[in-house]
Amino acid sequence: MFGLTSGVITTLGLIVGLHAGTHSPAVVIGGIVTIAIADALSDALGIHISEESENIHTPKEIWSATIATFLSKALMTLSFLIPITLLEMYQAIIVSIVWGFLVLTILSIRLAANQKTPAWKVIAEHLGIATLVVIATNVVGKFVARLLL
Repeated sequence: MFGLTSGVITTLGLIVGLHAGTHSPAVVIGGIVTIAIADALSDALGIHISEESENIHTPKEIWSATIATFLSKALMTLSFLIPITLLEMYQAIIVSIVWGFLVLTILSIRLAANQKTPAWKVIAEHLGIATLVVIATNVVGKFVARLLL
């Protein structure tokens, strides 16, 4: 679940920030593909090292967790290419935010059920953090664009 949540929030921040700073679909697409590879590999390696350090898992279990982390995070990140490539950028950004918030809501509901806590609290926390990321990256993107003009 960590990889998916992280993938959604990271990708939303990247999309919003790059769009605010460049208004270039090519830059946003390049950013998504780059983060799909780099961030997914980084998290997969982190899981790999974490599983190894526990010294209780078989090599097969470790590699299974590593590969699952990479694939889930990469595919989640790449799913944001669909609206970006099919829609006008403004619409694609809105659809991406809605898609990301929907995924976070579903993951939050599952997490709350596992922890036996009220779902609304978990949803509010996660969507609140995602909202802060979207706002912050939008502001930073616009600031960087002004610096470069």
